[in-house]
Amino acid sequence: MPQKTESFAYYMINGITLYRIITAPLLVVLLFKGEQELFKWLLGVSFFTDLIDGVLARTFKVTSILGTRLDSIGDDLTVLVAILGLGVLQPRFFIEQWIILVPLGILFLLQTGFALYRYGRITSFHTYLAKLAALAQGIFLLSFFFFETINYPLFYSAAFITIAELAEEIIIVWVLPQWKSNVRGLWWVLQKKQ
Repeated sequence: MPQKTESFAYYMINGITLYRIITAPLLVVLLFKGEQELFKWLLGVSFFTDLIDGVLARTFKVTSILGTRLDSIGDDLTVLVAILGLGVLQPRFFIEQWIILVPLGILFLLQTGFALYRYGRITSFHTYLAKLAALAQGIFLLSFFFFETINYPLFYSAAFITIAELAEEIIIVWVLPQWKSNVRGLWWVLQKKQ
């Protein structure tokens, strides 16, 4: 009987993760059609599924490399769609905050490019700092869509945490000789190397 439960949990959790991937193009269409109300609610569901899929996978002990990769793709797509939405609805924000947003973009491209060069795939480290950054990004972005105003303290907090997270992942890619999923953080990687 446990086999069936694990199998059901595996497909359910990957299904929750796939929701974010499948919904991303739909969100873009809704955004450009001016369906902001539906856009913000579906985006909220996407951020919520990001919170629960990893917890469910660990709870039911059905983590997998496929699930980890899907989760990373779903995370990136959700954040990219939310940033696109912010840009469409508040383009001045990108002009005003370019001094923070450009380094963030460069770090993201460096981290992704370095991982692709080193491992031939994107990272799926899911470090504690990455989880904190995702939470901070989600809170900031959802606060914009639901309250229709930019909360600058939330933005600066999310940006600072994300810069630290991307820098940590770049260092982890440099330190880890082979691709690995679900790394807790740089400190744990360095402890294992000693």
